[in-house]
Amino acid sequence: MGAYRADDDYDYLFKVVLIGDSGVGKSNLLSRFTKNEFSLESKSTIGVEFATRSIHVDDKIVKAQIWDTAGQERYRAITSAYYRGAVGALLVYDVTRHVTFENVERWLKELRDHTDANIVIMLVGNKADLRHLRAVSMDDAKAFAERENTFFMETSALESLNVDNAFTEVLTQIYRVVSRKTLEIGDDPAALPKGQTINVGSKDDVSAVKKAGCCSS
Repeated sequence: MGAYRADDDYDYLFKVVLIGDSGVGKSNLLSRFTKNEFSLESKSTIGVEFATRSIHVDDKIVKAQIWDTAGQERYRAITSAYYRGAVGALLVYDVTRHVTFENVERWLKELRDHTDANIVIMLVGNKADLRHLRAVSMDDAKAFAERENTFFMETSALESLNVDNAFTEVLTQIYRVVSRKTLEIGDDPAALPKGQTINVGSKDDVSAVKKAGCCSS
């Protein structure tokens, strides 16, 4: 294997937001991806929290900073700060509750109102383990995703099904967008100016390329 790299050693930092109705499993998707944990005693998220995990894409270390928020209406005042700088989003609904799928359209509009057009969006049908309770067909969700030009995956945070795949796909696609933008500027992506913030949008981006040598011993 390659040389050991410290936890804070990464080439890219991408902010990804989790959105969708309350109770669709956003927090469990986050804890499954970042800590490989799942809690049956799900409590509603109050305000905002985030967790991080780094993955390899090509030969780069991509660190995801994934933000999770309450789906309840009363916390909606946080939106602009929550979305600021996000370059990816998982828009989650519960396959057993059709209303959470109906609300996807509203979440998508809000997301697009607050983020750059290049944001990578994955529609996620969670709780796919509850096959006998399914209320949203995969075909309906696929059709919606195609129409809205988003990615789509069904997941089960409980069974750890497709959770890594969903996050990894989003992060890989963000990386592709960023690499492409660099190529368009005429730069070799391997020779990205260190410490340059990558503006996937104009909204004060938190996602950035790691500065060279800032943390190396």
